[in-house]
Amino acid sequence: MTKDIPTSTTKRVNSIVISGYPAVGKTTIAKEIAQEFGYTLYNGGDILKMMASEKGYKISGNDWWDKTEGQNFMMERESDPSFDIEVDRKLIDLVRSGNVVVTSYTLPWLVPESIKIWLKGSRRNRIKRMAKRDNLSYMDAKDVVQLRDDSNTRIYRELYGFEFGKDLTVFDFVLDTDLLKLNSIIEITKNIIRHLSLEIS
Repeated sequence: MTKDIPTSTTKRVNSIVISGYPAVGKTTIAKEIAQEFGYTLYNGGDILKMMASEKGYKISGNDWWDKTEGQNFMMERESDPSFDIEVDRKLIDLVRSGNVVVTSYTLPWLVPESIKIWLKGSRRNRIKRMAKRDNLSYMDAKDVVQLRDDSNTRIYRELYGFEFGKDLTVFDFVLDTDLLKLNSIIEITKNIIRHLSLEIS
């Protein structure tokens, strides 16, 4: 059953939402943007981790999602939409307050009043990035990426009725991490925000 979260059609606030499939570089870019512009950084995955901890899961390390505990939580999360709905409500309020940068799978579809950036990346390169980042074998990283891609697509289709990663018309900008190195994308994103911030202010 699709759950509705109210959206607003008011003028954009000065907040940035960065989205994309797992291991595409969202957090790396978001950290640089937050530091450059003095924004506060929020990560939807971190809030989910806090909720998992409150449920009794043992949280450890940035690669927690790749481990058994994280995958077990993903299974529980699929059966209980309240996790994602609560995270999204919190992040929506933060985005509307302004001067934040958020990494999120869902907010670009839920909050029109933000600068929305999609990071595009092939599954092959995302697998390689995850394997290096989380010290996994290529095949183990491939299994994790496949599981997370499928789970996210299924969860958000059931919750909100959109096809994650398919319809990118809600995004203001799409940047390809296969064609450009992350450092180049960071600089491009900074320039985008500088220009748009002038227009919004």
